[in-house]
Amino acid sequence: MSDATIAAGTEQRLTAQELKAQEKAAKKAEKERLKRVARDEKAERKRAAKSGFANVANPRRSTLLTIVCALFAVYCLFPFVYLLINATKTQADFTSTFGLGFGRTFALWDNIKTVFTYQDGIFGRWFLNTILYVVVGAGGATLLAIMGGYGLAKFRFPGRKAVFAVIIGAISVPGIALAVPQFLLFAKLSLTNTPWAMIIPSLISPFGLYLMWIFSEQAVPTELLEAARVDGASEFRTFFQV
Repeated sequence: MSDATIAAGTEQRLTAQELKAQEKAAKKAEKERLKRVARDEKAERKRAAKSGFANVANPRRSTLLTIVCALFAVYCLFPFVYLLINATKTQADFTSTFGLGFGRTFALWDNIKTVFTYQDGIFGRWFLNTILYVVVGAGGATLLAIMGGYGLAKFRFPGRKAVFAVIIGAISVPGIALAVPQFLLFAKLSLTNTPWAMIIPSLISPFGLYLMWIFSEQAVPTELLEAARVDGASEFRTFFQV
């Protein structure tokens, strides 16, 4: 057997030993990470059991603020209660009885039937249009705001301050000031009298983007994000080395 063959076999054995050592080190690191996660979760459960939903940095609770918030909640729910009660009345009961009291006749189902049969069921068409605009428009705006806000909050890139200035400037512009330019733009694109004329503008929400920017910056600690990136990169390298 030649010296070259012996050297190749020795190098191959060393390489196998190195790969086995790397695999062992990766398993050990994974076990340590799982132990650390379990320890952190245990500490968090212990803290939550002690303080509940209170802020650890400001654990004070105020009975007065709770009462004030409850009053505001009742004030905000009052129109919905008024609407539900009066939807059960006839026209005569609506004009002759107390606003928060039920009428002499329970006419909820008759009122619903009247609404959905009005002008050959045009209210149903309006209802479906509203659902379409809410699901596609509001849902798309929320998704875009979440993705854009998280990226702007957690990643540093050239022009980030300029983007921030553009967002603040867009928030300061009232929506009514853009009505005529938007109409002319969609008229040029032949999109007037179509659902897209309502959906496309609703997908852009500068205030929602700014709100998710601030939320992501405060809710996700940067050091945890960096640690996750380091752990992910380490696992990625270990996987391909093994």
